[in-house]
Amino acid sequence: METTGGRRVLVVEDEPVINQAVADRFRAEGFAVRQAYDGPGAVATAGEWPPDLVLLDVMLPGFDGHEVCRRLQAERPVPVLMLTARDDETDVLVGLGVGADDYLTKPFSMRELVARSRALLRRVDRAAVLASQPSGGPLSVGPLQVDRPGRRVRVDGVDVHLTPTEFDLLYRLAQTPHVVYGRRRLLEQVWGYKEGAGERTVDSHVRSIRRKLDPSVIRTVHGIGYALDTNSLL
Repeated sequence: METTGGRRVLVVEDEPVINQAVADRFRAEGFAVRQAYDGPGAVATAGEWPPDLVLLDVMLPGFDGHEVCRRLQAERPVPVLMLTARDDETDVLVGLGVGADDYLTKPFSMRELVARSRALLRRVDRAAVLASQPSGGPLSVGPLQVDRPGRRVRVDGVDVHLTPTEFDLLYRLAQTPHVVYGRRRLLEQVWGYKEGAGERTVDSHVRSIRRKLDPSVIRTVHGIGYALDTNSLL
């Protein structure tokens, strides 16, 4: 079943009861919704009906959510919120590494799922507006360059591929190097979450950025949050 009007949401979940409950809630919120129940079905549906947002279960028949995300992002960048029954760090990092923007661990509340989804869509819209505005050039922090309009990161002139969320997080930290940002502040400024839920999401994205740039590029201030450590880049 498909609704018309509103932003397009593709719900990918092999458990019919959960799939239907999520789809019904998003339809009630005014979204256009399509549903898929396995990996191949998700890729096929996204190909014929390009979504604005994908709610993607990790464990799927055919091929898993990580492979679905990889294939979707290769065709057309789209915000993805992954739904996982496992809060395993490796599993989460794999999801973020293939382009997921956020994740929720089951069981989750529908209220939080809708709130996070709306925030992701707002952030995509905001990034598009910012990219179209004049810029004073890339931010340069030692050998690190962060180009907002081009959504490009370089270290010593070498491109480093970051997901959209990783880019937004690094750009926020690079605007004021050495300034410590609390997790809740980052959730509000980067993700657009107002209630402070999902602080572990920040931790997971920081770990992913460290793997791609340098383990010490983002300094942890225990009990507070994170800061860009420019000394590690010299």
